[in-house]
Amino acid sequence: MDTGATAWVLVSAALVLLMTPGLAFFYGGMTRAKGVLNMMMMSFGALALVGVLWVLVGYSMAFGTDVGGGLLGNPFEKFGLQGVLGTGDGAPMAGSIPEIVFVGFQAVFAIITVALISGAIADRAKFGSWMLFAGIWAVLVYFPVAHWVFDFNTSGDTNTGGWIGQGLGVIDFAGGTAVHINAGAAALALALVLGKRKGFGKDPGHRPHNLPLVMLGAGLLWFGWFGFNAGSALGANAVAGYAWINTLVAPCAAILGWLLVERLRDGHATSLGAASGAVAGLVAITPACSAITPLWSIVLGLIAGVACALAVGLKYRWGYDDSLDVVGVHLVGGIIGTLFIGLAADPGSPAGATGLFYGGGLTQLGLQAIGAFSVLIYSLVVAFVLAWLISKTVGFRISEEHEMTGVDLTQHAETAYQYNEPGGNFHAGQPGRHLVRTPDGATEEVSA
Repeated sequence: MDTGATAWVLVSAALVLLMTPGLAFFYGGMTRAKGVLNMMMMSFGALALVGVLWVLVGYSMAFGTDVGGGLLGNPFEKFGLQGVLGTGDGAPMAGSIPEIVFVGFQAVFAIITVALISGAIADRAKFGSWMLFAGIWAVLVYFPVAHWVFDFNTSGDTNTGGWIGQGLGVIDFAGGTAVHINAGAAALALALVLGKRKGFGKDPGHRPHNLPLVMLGAGLLWFGWFGFNAGSALGANAVAGYAWINTLVAPCAAILGWLLVERLRDGHATSLGAASGAVAGLVAITPACSAITPLWSIVLGLIAGVACALAVGLKYRWGYDDSLDVVGVHLVGGIIGTLFIGLAADPGSPAGATGLFYGGGLTQLGLQAIGAFSVLIYSLVVAFVLAWLISKTVGFRISEEHEMTGVDLTQHAETAYQYNEPGGNFHAGQPGRHLVRTPDGATEEVSA
């Protein structure tokens, strides 16, 4: 056992776990004041539910012995983590670290993937229905897809891992396909099934209610992302350092790209744009952080910042209400980062692949496209059918009356803020200026 690697992966797992509360802040600040608690509860609900499911069947489905074609691990082989819990010299190992440490590291990936989806349905979903969707989607989609992408098990000379990573050789170091494309596609499905919020594209009341909360959440996400990407090296080594540097520089460039779009299009650069740009860059570099150089990471970050800034406006043009831009940032950013590997993969990088720009032809790009769009289609179809079934049975969307009252009060019987309290500094109807997205995707300030 490599104690240094073990310590690093344990710390990385804790960093990734922090990302889910960070996401709760990030999403919570982007909603209306009367929906912030519900938004944060959807992240915490995913954390609780998926954590339990991962121990019961998730880890076994993702990393158990393949039961056919690289599609699924045996759900019962490590049910309840049986066979994983040994300690001392006889502890089961995953490379140079104890397998139980690897279990924890992968658990927090599953948690945040499910939580990411919730941003598409702000202000209009029943909490119980969201929890039902989250649990079933994790079992039917995330756990199998994690097997496809992350499982590199071998038995003797036979590869027994997932069909995308082990079988095809698609490069996805930390989850561009399994996490971001997967979650973004499911988010699109939910937005289509639940429909638009009342006043979508017209009501300035859908503005982000707390931009400092958004900035705090983005900062926590970025901090945790170093565990997400550098921790995926599964060791305290130069590969982790390589991924760490790329995880620093790509979002830096993406912020600049997003702010440039805002400045040229809208006339001003915004804090919401800076936070969104950082996340877009982090999403794009996630699959590529072991495959491209820091110089190419800057290019990728700029592309992702510009493309995602433009993509968030498509929901107004195409008429789907992706409330907090999960599709525009995670789906689009994940696709860009995954495909960019096929162009700029450096044969001298830890991944060792050769992209088109280094004379590798179109082979790796084609493999990356197969991996990306296979996950996209599978997640989109299953999520759509699941959400539709929930809508037609127990119901998924709250009533129009409850939507107008506010989902915090109607779903949780509580509110985030005390209005009109003596000595308070937050009053209903207080004049002010607030940032909103316009139907063409631009940002502007309006009066409260």
